[in-house]
Amino acid sequence: MWRLSCLVLAVLLAAATAARAERGALTIGITQFPSTFHPSIDSMVAKSFVLGMVHRPFTAYDANWALTCLLCVELPTLENGKAVLEKLPDGKTGIAVTYAIKPEAAWGDGRPVTTRDVLFTWEAGRHDRSGFSNGELFRRIRSIDVGDDRTFTLHLDRVTFDYNAINDFLLLPETLERPLFADPAHYRERTLFDTDTTNPGLYNGPYRIVEVARGAHVVLEPNPAWRGAKPHFRRIVVKVVENTTALEANLLSGSVDYIAGELGLTLDQALSFEKRHGDRFDVVYKPGLIFEHVDFNLDNPILKDRRVRRALLLGLDRGQLGERLFGGKQPTADTGVSPLDWVHAKDVPPTPHDPARAGALLDEAGWRLGTGGIRRNEKGEPLTLELMTTSGNRVRELVEQVLQSQWKTLGVDVRIRNEPARVLFGETLTRRRFPAMVMYAWISAPESVPRSSLHSSMIPSAANNWAGQNYTGFNNSEADALLDRIEVELDRGKRKDLWHRLQQLYTEELPALPLFFRADSFIFPKWLKGVTPTGHADPSSLWVEEWREE
Repeated sequence: MWRLSCLVLAVLLAAATAARAERGALTIGITQFPSTFHPSIDSMVAKSFVLGMVHRPFTAYDANWALTCLLCVELPTLENGKAVLEKLPDGKTGIAVTYAIKPEAAWGDGRPVTTRDVLFTWEAGRHDRSGFSNGELFRRIRSIDVGDDRTFTLHLDRVTFDYNAINDFLLLPETLERPLFADPAHYRERTLFDTDTTNPGLYNGPYRIVEVARGAHVVLEPNPAWRGAKPHFRRIVVKVVENTTALEANLLSGSVDYIAGELGLTLDQALSFEKRHGDRFDVVYKPGLIFEHVDFNLDNPILKDRRVRRALLLGLDRGQLGERLFGGKQPTADTGVSPLDWVHAKDVPPTPHDPARAGALLDEAGWRLGTGGIRRNEKGEPLTLELMTTSGNRVRELVEQVLQSQWKTLGVDVRIRNEPARVLFGETLTRRRFPAMVMYAWISAPESVPRSSLHSSMIPSAANNWAGQNYTGFNNSEADALLDRIEVELDRGKRKDLWHRLQQLYTEELPALPLFFRADSFIFPKWLKGVTPTGHADPSSLWVEEWREE
């Protein structure tokens, strides 16, 4: 009977493999659904992952963390003459950077990608009411000279160390989107990326979106106008399963072929899964520039007091948390800069677990232990704070419980209220509607200056149509000056010194509570090849045309 069962199982697996080969289909499991499909509105990993297959940026960092061209022909540099320093009217130095669009680049409706798209994207991106998360890049471009339909020169108002990295200059199809931009303040509600997501003219990558079931899945098929390397799969389904335990069950049942590490199982789940099913799947662990943290809402009168923020950090045993949940495989964070990044400051002193000091700081801030073990102020108001994260993520929910428990021993009453990722990132964070604390991750590129999350000009508000990613509301003149200086310092040694001070300042001011740097786990079926994790903000899906079956 046992041999017969094995034979039946082998036959079923062989049949499934044959059917898959005939279909040429791939189903990818992720845990979040994009809040929007617009390339430049809202910052969310789920969106970046899906758009990586259908939309091409001019430049991106590859798996070796090297800047490379995707939509451009050649990286412009000072050495090859495609970048030239220029004097500005105010006497400062700017830079002119010339790019050529790949001659075969086209939108999915057959129209070529041209400099008209470049000019419109710049116009929309620099408008203060468009709601672009990355508007700072577009506002730094003083003007654009058009050479021809495929060549353009950006005139930038400063010379930054990454002057030729325009990863965030994500093109919009001018013909389709310009009519909707007539009223910039309402553009984000009217863009075709969300009102007509399956319009082929929105996409210039190897695939295009052909079906969207909100909150459930996105279906992609090859873009007939794509002239690059032919993608292998004739159909890709990105299936959203917000609960990580259910996502694992979907993989084992065959409803999902591959779990993307960018938004997949947590490290502990992956380690357990590999022990049980390593004969059927390949599990790859990729440490990266992924900073798990808790944002404080600095407009909250309790959290506005730096002593309270410091006490909340001192009250946590983050080392124990890392050992219990991750087996010590995810290093504790003290700033937002990963030890894998060359600008990481190794000598910034870590914050220890010191509940006695934490209690003394809370006493000093006017929060004293009262009845029931909860701290209260002189008015008798309890020290109660709300903590939020993405619902369905098992490890984040476990981390929340650990934080809640450890803070309770300090006399801090923490209430947990979670939301689906598309709501948390699409509304709650963007509009700064979280009342106290929210836990999530920043994923950055190599030596990525955190201007959008720390500079005071990047605080989202109704006045700027909720652009920017400084969700904490951090407003510090020294931090602003350091961010400004880091970007324009070309000397690596001097730049590292500035980075060092920024990290020191971060530990002093604590706009957010650092937890750990994450390692992502990619779970592949044995037959899927060519997927290369990057470990940074540019997802593996940007090279989807290299994915194949074997």
